[in-house]
Amino acid sequence: MNIGEAATAAGLSPRMVRHYEKIGLTPKALRRDSQYRDYSTNDVHRLRFIARARDLGFSIDEIGELLVLWSDQTRASADVKALATAKIANLRDRERALHAMRRSLEHLVATCSGDDRPDCPIIEELAGSVG
Repeated sequence: MNIGEAATAAGLSPRMVRHYEKIGLTPKALRRDSQYRDYSTNDVHRLRFIARARDLGFSIDEIGELLVLWSDQTRASADVKALATAKIANLRDRERALHAMRRSLEHLVATCSGDDRPDCPIIEELAGSVG
């Protein structure tokens, strides 16, 4: 199938398929005589794997590790679990940071009168003026 068909089947854009090939997450696609990329069902399966991993928040490097484990029939599931467990910890840290940012913004919005005057605690905080 061509890149558009493969991308659609994997739930990706053709641009992302090219990007994953460029950075080595997928092998270079076979080329037809016309030099258009030609994708197999195995290629689409790999692209779906990558898309699912991205949806779960795995980084490109982590996806590379997961792909190595996926293709290793002698892998230990403990290795896969360790990667997923580390990702959970990372997501929790990011969640805490996002929560703190939201609370800070909520506080700033609550202290801003939002009227016609130029005084604004939000701008002052961003400028480093509020203590």
